[in-house]
Amino acid sequence: MKYLHTMVRVTDIDASLRFYCDALGLRELRRNEYPQGRFTLVFLAAPGNDDAQVELTCNWDREEYGSGRAFGHLAYEVNDVYEACRRLMEHGVTINRPPRDGRMAFVRSPDNISIELLQKGAALPPAEPWTSMSNIGAW
Repeated sequence: MKYLHTMVRVTDIDASLRFYCDALGLRELRRNEYPQGRFTLVFLAAPGNDDAQVELTCNWDREEYGSGRAFGHLAYEVNDVYEACRRLMEHGVTINRPPRDGRMAFVRSPDNISIELLQKGAALPPAEPWTSMSNIGAW
């Protein structure tokens, strides 16, 4: 058995790609359009880790998706959690759970998917502005 991908439904491909690619740093591997089924699939992965993919599914006929807590979150290991959060903030992303501990942060995608960022290796030393930031919303 081989793990292939995790699928998340999105409502706006462009907004989702700005978040997942521009702000978070994933890259698009491939895109498939299915006019007969009226949906688009976009597969993303972290650079150098093509085996752990996220599939963005955009149904062309809009519908509301609930935020089921049973899903949990997507998690990515980052080389510098502070730098990752800074880059996300520069793209207008709210840091819901700042990396006060130098180890872990949470953000949300445009479709409210929870994303966990984990520091690679040992936690970084506590640093501002992160140690003074409060949690915002839910993750």
